[in-house]
Amino acid sequence: MDKFIVTGEVQLKGNVRISGAKNAALPIMAATTLCSGTSVIHDVPDLSDIRNMIAILEHLGAKVSREGKDLIIDSSALNKVFIPEFLMREMRASIFLMGALVGRFKEVRLSYPGGCTIGPRPIDLHIKALEKLGANVKEKHGVIIAEAKKLSGAEIVLDFPSVGATENAMMSAVLANGITTIRNVAREPEIIDLETFLNKMGAKIYGAGTDTIFINGVQNLHATEHTVMPDRIEAGTFILAGAMSHGDVTITNISSNYLFSLLDKLSGIGAVLTFGNDFIRVKANQLHNTDIKTLPFPGFPTDLQAPMLSLLTMAKGTSIVTETIFENRFQHVDQLIRMGAKIRVEGRSAIVRGVNKLTGTIVEALDLRAGASLVLAALAAEGTSIIKQVNHIDRGYEMIEQKLQSLGAYIIRDME
Repeated sequence: MDKFIVTGEVQLKGNVRISGAKNAALPIMAATTLCSGTSVIHDVPDLSDIRNMIAILEHLGAKVSREGKDLIIDSSALNKVFIPEFLMREMRASIFLMGALVGRFKEVRLSYPGGCTIGPRPIDLHIKALEKLGANVKEKHGVIIAEAKKLSGAEIVLDFPSVGATENAMMSAVLANGITTIRNVAREPEIIDLETFLNKMGAKIYGAGTDTIFINGVQNLHATEHTVMPDRIEAGTFILAGAMSHGDVTITNISSNYLFSLLDKLSGIGAVLTFGNDFIRVKANQLHNTDIKTLPFPGFPTDLQAPMLSLLTMAKGTSIVTETIFENRFQHVDQLIRMGAKIRVEGRSAIVRGVNKLTGTIVEALDLRAGASLVLAALAAEGTSIIKQVNHIDRGYEMIEQKLQSLGAYIIRDME
């Protein structure tokens, strides 16, 4: 298992290009199973989560190859509808195959998905959506079995605007007979990217980005070509790294429209931001406190809560960070305290009192975004830090150490 060795107190400067979005690529990869044929997906990051999804697709019978940043997926020979537990447990996004396989084959068998231990993420909303469309879903010996003689358009109302449930409902409804209306859906940009991909395949979907999505079911879909949207969470992490290091960093291949909640907070606490059509530049000196509450898009992203909390450990004054999405997403707090941060957790809120400096030490990345927060803290801290279990970070950040090195950071990867 790899670790990062980071020497801190370096001002980051320069340009860095953002990769394609993992959270858009994974459901799009799942959606390729809805048809027979070869789809080409551009700008797919080389991440462990992506490799795990490739393994699942190949298990199902798909042929997958990579050419640089492009994935070529041929789903013509899909011959299985069962995903074993050892593949499902590697990541949460494996659940996207449920809607796609039921949509195409009217059957799927899989176990509960794995992923980061950031709190309960039940799949009851996914199951209710499938049942509304006519599937019979049951659990037997830890395996979820969904079957349908046919799928018919329906009115689906989500109890919570879950991204995964929204995307699963979309993929299961595109080949259903009639019209499906999905209300109280997630509005994240990745939903829009999936809608765009599915419509390129021949689906008839509109409404993504609003709270209601309408789907007119079609008989067949066809393979297509698509470029994945930029990763707004990676972009936000690098913006925060630039600000926390009091540097001057330009993030390219990103639109400010994806990150206005973060950018509004940063400009409000003293960061200087410049925007272009496909870039964001951040410069910062002394930053001051603010309050953050995570919310579904367009609110502050839960995936940027941990990196933002890292920045606030060195901001002047006292900040309050409230996590409303996942109940166990303060795993980075104890690690930051080891580095000298002053943080107290009360329920779903963390009270952060800014300090003049953090001190390098040995810490562990306990989940993906917690790991990113520790990288930011180590870059700003005095001395050298060792970050263990960076396999979690590799799930969502492509070549993060190389990108940071290009900005002047002293960070190397080493074996445990």
